[in-house]
Amino acid sequence: MRHKMKILAGTVTVLLNGIVVVAIVAVTMAHSIQAQEPIKRPSGLFYSDQDLDCMAKNIYFESRSDNMAGQFAVADVVLNRVKDKRYPNTVCDVIYDGPLKEKWKTKQYPDLPDHKREYIPVRHMCQFSWYCDGKKDTIPKYDNDAWERAKLVAGYILFSGEYRGITEGATHYHATYVKPNWRHDRGMQLVGRIGSHIFYRWE
Repeated sequence: MRHKMKILAGTVTVLLNGIVVVAIVAVTMAHSIQAQEPIKRPSGLFYSDQDLDCMAKNIYFESRSDNMAGQFAVADVVLNRVKDKRYPNTVCDVIYDGPLKEKWKTKQYPDLPDHKREYIPVRHMCQFSWYCDGKKDTIPKYDNDAWERAKLVAGYILFSGEYRGITEGATHYHATYVKPNWRHDRGMQLVGRIGSHIFYRWE
């Protein structure tokens, strides 16, 4: 299984070099689609501009230094979770899944209306670490190339459907340099390594 995943990842990287123009066109088309007019893909799922933005941010913050095969794999995990009833059913809700706490600047005013209250994710309690690590989720200008590539990968996997299934149904992953305890959870099955992450799925 692990050997198969390595071959698949290598194939994705090679193919991308041959279709980068097509991928750029796919992302350009994605940007022209308005959030209120989502389009339906063969998978039966609807993706909008908002989904594209959420996916691109997750790819950037989770795997901006990874190769394209690794970035497609990170994106594939999000879509696998969207289809899994154990997780939220939209791209953005999967990525931003986790408990919230109210900011002190609004919490100190008990009579403040609910719509004016502000919330932030509970630190280290979200599904994707970048969202709740306490750092600002801003993309520096010097890293614009990495951000553009993240948008390209997000647009291609969402709006073309290509490279779906690269992780063979994985819903979890971790960087190669860490060893989280959840990888030993009952029912968690190792799928293999793609890029700089190791992927798992439920049996």
